[in-house]
Amino acid sequence: MRAWSPVPPLTLASILAATLLACGHGSSSAPAPLPPEGGIFTRTVVVSGLVNPTAMALVPDGRILICEQGGSLRVAKGGALLATPLLTLPVDASGERGLLGVTVDPAFAANGFVYVYYTATTPAPHNRISRFTTAGDLAVPGSEAVLLDLDDLGAATNHNGGALHFGPDGKLYAGVGENANAANAQSLTNLLGKVLRLDPDGGVPADNPLLAQTSGKNRLIWALGLRNPFTFAFQPGTGRLFLNDVGQNTWEEVDEGRAGANYGWPATEGATANPAYTGPVYAYPHSGGPVTGCCIVGAAFYDPATPAFPAAFLHKYLFMDLCEGWVRTLDPATGTVGDWLTGFSSPVDLRVAGDGSVLVLSRGGGGTLQRVTYTTP
Repeated sequence: MRAWSPVPPLTLASILAATLLACGHGSSSAPAPLPPEGGIFTRTVVVSGLVNPTAMALVPDGRILICEQGGSLRVAKGGALLATPLLTLPVDASGERGLLGVTVDPAFAANGFVYVYYTATTPAPHNRISRFTTAGDLAVPGSEAVLLDLDDLGAATNHNGGALHFGPDGKLYAGVGENANAANAQSLTNLLGKVLRLDPDGGVPADNPLLAQTSGKNRLIWALGLRNPFTFAFQPGTGRLFLNDVGQNTWEEVDEGRAGANYGWPATEGATANPAYTGPVYAYPHSGGPVTGCCIVGAAFYDPATPAFPAAFLHKYLFMDLCEGWVRTLDPATGTVGDWLTGFSSPVDLRVAGDGSVLVLSRGGGGTLQRVTYTTP
């Protein structure tokens, strides 16, 4: 099994472990490139010199928060990387552990809340979700509010998940890996291999789907049967949720998020005919198909406040492969996959900015954040 090593060498491939296949309506033919419609796409480096970046979040005022695996939450502001991190956490950064996820509160302008997912070191290594209050470009000292301490981790240092997003319902969602113990994904007595749904203060929402089958903090389970859901995204406007679950040896998956769904790991990977499991919207193999890769990462729906790309991009789901360095599009309505960009060096996260540009965070190339823009002659 591949391991996520700090650069160099660049092998984030294990951060999830690959899966995606056409399920029902997925295209089995070679993807077609989306036409630039007379314009050109340009990639510009926003900041560089990031040390093993893992995830990012966009602040409404234009700042970009970037997680470095070693525990620093960096701030990109006005096209520059600020020297002083917003906060620095003591983390276990072995393997795929570390500072792995970040998001901002929907009411950030009023409360300054930032939420992070990281591997705490004591009393035993475990992943944690905490909220910090910020003032300007710094976290307020002593403001950490621990919302959730997840289950203690085993000896394996991979499959931690880490993505954090607020849903349109105002709840906080978290993707959690199964810590390389496949049995965890089907268990309702731990939080590993799941998608969790929390109130913003860490409480259990009264309408979580598995309250009757769980107890304690396990009532936070919203969906299960996942291997390593390292990235996911909500579609603006519709609230549709797509999950990227890294597979093992064969498939990388895009799954549709549904309350109470069981995605079948480890009994199934890729398409399934078992009605007990929710099969992927799309999946691609590690070899032998028109689209191949080994580790599905960072994704977002192209539904910005101000669209700046050709109309063919509107409402498409953008996803990347860490190993192959490409970004492709998926039409949620038809399952059709389109080619777009290639040549990124170990990309890990992707966001659509309000101005319609696309931001790509990469571990390779010296640790970069790049912005993709579109111009017409």
